[in-house]
Amino acid sequence: MLPYSPVLRKNFVKNRSIRFALLLFVFASFTALSVGQTALVSTSGGGKSNLSGTLLPLSEIKEGMKGTARTVFRGSEPEEFNVEILGVVPGGIGPRQDLIVGKISGGEADRTAVFAGMSGSPVYINGKLIGAISYSFPFSKEAICGITPIEQMIDIFELKQPTRSIAREPRTVSFSELASADWLMGLPRSPAANGVLSGVPSNSALMTVAGQTFQRIATPVTFTGLSQETLNYFAPPLLQAGLLPVAASGGSASMTPMKPADAKTLLGGASVSMQLTRGDYSLAAAGTVTLRDGDKVYAFGHPFLSLGSSDLPMSESHVVAVVPNINNSFKLAVPDAMVGSMTQDRATGVFGNLGRAPAMIPVRLNINTSRGGTETLNFEVARDEFLTPLLLNITIFNSITAQERSLGDTTISLTGEVRVKGQDPIRIERRFAGSQSAPMASGSIIGPVGTLLRSRFDDLKIEGISIDLTSEDGMKLAALDRLSIDRSKVRAGETVEVQAFARTSAGKIFVQKIPFTIPAETPVGLFTITVGDGGQIQQNSTIQQFVPRDISELIRMINKLKSSDRLYVQASRSSVGAVIGASELPNLPPSVLATINNDRITGGVKPTIQTVVFESILPPSDFLISGQQSLSVEVVK
Repeated sequence: MLPYSPVLRKNFVKNRSIRFALLLFVFASFTALSVGQTALVSTSGGGKSNLSGTLLPLSEIKEGMKGTARTVFRGSEPEEFNVEILGVVPGGIGPRQDLIVGKISGGEADRTAVFAGMSGSPVYINGKLIGAISYSFPFSKEAICGITPIEQMIDIFELKQPTRSIAREPRTVSFSELASADWLMGLPRSPAANGVLSGVPSNSALMTVAGQTFQRIATPVTFTGLSQETLNYFAPPLLQAGLLPVAASGGSASMTPMKPADAKTLLGGASVSMQLTRGDYSLAAAGTVTLRDGDKVYAFGHPFLSLGSSDLPMSESHVVAVVPNINNSFKLAVPDAMVGSMTQDRATGVFGNLGRAPAMIPVRLNINTSRGGTETLNFEVARDEFLTPLLLNITIFNSITAQERSLGDTTISLTGEVRVKGQDPIRIERRFAGSQSAPMASGSIIGPVGTLLRSRFDDLKIEGISIDLTSEDGMKLAALDRLSIDRSKVRAGETVEVQAFARTSAGKIFVQKIPFTIPAETPVGLFTITVGDGGQIQQNSTIQQFVPRDISELIRMINKLKSSDRLYVQASRSSVGAVIGASELPNLPPSVLATINNDRITGGVKPTIQTVVFESILPPSDFLISGQQSLSVEVVK
């Protein structure tokens, strides 16, 4: 036994205190780490949430508090950095939606500051979750961030939805909408609308004070399989939606089955990707998980695209690197296995469910090049009334420009079909020529597919899209110059010959002979023969819009849409009739006209004085002929 010494006893007590303090520190650190990673995974199988005690209410947030945040800087493991609370801005996000303001530092955050893809990074104070990093000041000299309170993220998705179904009103569809190739139509706009994400247009007088308002952190969208030319073409409008295009090298995202989630899947701070396409083309939007509660996942802390109800593949992802950038640092993330579906996209974040498979649309592109080569691409696109047409536009445009010349004149033909479960397919047959043939061809799919998805019929299920692309160098364009006919007086049932004279872009004239038989039931009198491209003929039609009663009628009307690259011959005459819905009723008896046009009824009926008695589409020509010409003939006994 050692002899008693007051000095030794004093040192022993002191060392014991140090050991005890170290033990408490390690235990507290382990507890905080556990809360950040596992304690917030409180349910399984969609059971009731048990988050009490793991969240810090907004009312308890005070200036000067210090905590930690978690995000992935490289690989798949989240790393910690420091957060200091600067205060709370009431209504900083929206009505009754406050914003916590903080400053980040430490670790990799000193190198990157706030970066695109950090959205959703969870912030903890004393081991309790307070919210998600989601906003920043462009051009800020310090790493100031806005934090969406976790209460607001959870509450907006926990609101009870009405149990009764609401009948959808019929939607009016116009033929001009069906023929539109305007892929910017309906594009959501974000304050981050220009290349520097300042929130101020570059030609605005306010550009001198740009960056003095909070902007939501941009969402980097990683593109694989797409050329830089495609990114340059689509980047400006994507930036308007708050999406930051980022090219990535590497392979495509394979269309593998959904991976079962386990206890380590998409915990707070993990990198998460919303896959827009999978397969030979991969487009994935990257963010960070804020909270996992059983099979429920909360992320981003701000809207993705404000889609409301959605159905996008939600995947695990790993980070190749966070690229520091004076303009806007960004995360370069690559999607991994799909583990669920993003089902909600709202003001304070996105919400998803693990184990839920999203509905995707298979696409098959067969490309026949001007050099005699062929290539087949297979991929899936997200099913969404806004995203699907946009994604098809991007992938078709890239398929054309990657294989063919992007400068000069080309001629591109598209044939294919959109298969709808239980219905006739939508037929695609278009041809474009000239220096803008690539964007016009890729945009031609937008009208029919977009209209189909916006109809929102309950029984709508797109089973697949198949498209054959054929490209050749040069163009063959011509304008319809004049018409001639072999005689001006004819009898019903007789055949006359109409000659259409077209002038090419080189100034040459060529003639297309059109045999035309006068319908046997045509009454005596004048009638008009018109030859023109489908776009011109459609504009002259009495019926410009319609309200489909069901999906079958919508598909039937889409297939009746006239093509601007084909010539049509049409015979019409003056009559007294009416248009009801999408049906033209010529030569109505006076009693019927008096019934539908009385003083007690208005709307639903459109009078017509020109009735089409015959119409046919001409065989395709070597040239794409545009324009319209008409002449009159007299039917005699």
